[in-house]
Amino acid sequence: MHRRMLLAAAVLPLLAACSGADLDPILVRDPANLPRPVVFFNEDSSTLDDAAKATIREAADTADRFGDARVNVFGYAGPMGGADFNRQLSDARARVVASQLRQNGIASERIFVVSRGPVPFDMAPIESRRVEIRFAAPAPRPPQ
Repeated sequence: MHRRMLLAAAVLPLLAACSGADLDPILVRDPANLPRPVVFFNEDSSTLDDAAKATIREAADTADRFGDARVNVFGYAGPMGGADFNRQLSDARARVVASQLRQNGIASERIFVVSRGPVPFDMAPIESRRVEIRFAAPAPRPPQ
């Protein structure tokens, strides 16, 4: 029995590395173990291209398979330019991704937007112009 538990602990991270389409909600009990889809943007832009829309559609499909999992949307911007501009840009990016998730059928109450603002200088420029979608277990419901 102990060996099975060790095997499961070794296999679950490997499952999380697979695409969302390959994951079974029964095998991955904690949505936080799911891969984190990333949407990239052009410099100084919060406009979604076709690749970004496809990534968001796949994230929405994954969220659907995991029932009421929370969908956290983290927006980032590069370090160049003013801090206020970059905070607003990271917020705009996160909000446009959240809006697209809603258009793909994810309920608003499941989506949480977090604007992270500018990232450090040591990160590659494309990595800083992104939105990460992270799944999490639903918030506990208050007793009735």
